[in-house]
Amino acid sequence: MVSSPHEAMHRVFQDHPGLFSRVGPALGVDFPPYTSFDVMPTDLTETQPLERRVDTLLRFDTERDGPFLLAVEAQGKKDPGKTASWAYYLSYLHSKHRLPPVLLVVCQDRATAEWASRPFRIGPAPWTSLTLHPLVAGPHNLPAITDPAEAAEDLALAVLAAVTHAKEPDVGAILKALSAALRDVPEDVADPLAELTAQGLGKLPAADLWRTLMAVDLSFYKSPISQEIRAEGKAEGEARALLVVLQSRGFQLPAATEQKVSECRDSRTLNQWLSRAATADSLDEVFHED
Repeated sequence: MVSSPHEAMHRVFQDHPGLFSRVGPALGVDFPPYTSFDVMPTDLTETQPLERRVDTLLRFDTERDGPFLLAVEAQGKKDPGKTASWAYYLSYLHSKHRLPPVLLVVCQDRATAEWASRPFRIGPAPWTSLTLHPLVAGPHNLPAITDPAEAAEDLALAVLAAVTHAKEPDVGAILKALSAALRDVPEDVADPLAELTAQGLGKLPAADLWRTLMAVDLSFYKSPISQEIRAEGKAEGEARALLVVLQSRGFQLPAATEQKVSECRDSRTLNQWLSRAATADSLDEVFHED
């Protein structure tokens, strides 16, 4: 039952809205004088079903600090409306589960990561009532794992590094290290990670390189993508991936060089060029004769 003091403490602001401007200085906040006001409906119930889903939600229990929730959101581009949704997610999770929530946003490019990292403040300029401050993982802070031994130490982190660096110049070296690391683990471990990497690369240029590496380095696996690539022809796929990698790294390919690559059907030579292309500083380094 609502008490009389409860009613009085908020109703006085409905009846005398100018009171807020006079209370502000006592609180140490200087709000500007109002020019007009409206008494808004107090019912905040959603009258229409509204589906809201976080991408991934995990609960962690800790020995020292107790349990907490981790909400993971994958963000492919800037979305001004998303920050309000994230604030809603955390408020809802805290209210429903009575556990502290943490928001982790995973991005695939630096501009989106920088945008997502900015604190989102709710409230007028003189006073922020609520601040959303997500953790952001992306190419700006996740390691570029280019050593197969390091990739093998944490395959899941190596996959995340590959996906988040998909648009970076060093993605070729990262994918090469990951594919090499996956050679030495059982098929039931390597196959899902290889497929997850392919899914994360989507239709980006790095996806062609990964498909070729899977056909070459993981040829003994029977994953759907590996089978599809082998059906297309290994050498043809290698040549196409090499051209994509060179172009994505900013090399200007002479017509003769492009033709040389496209017509090559020696998988050993193509794989050698492809390996060099991931880190080479010039076309001469890629195509030099041993």
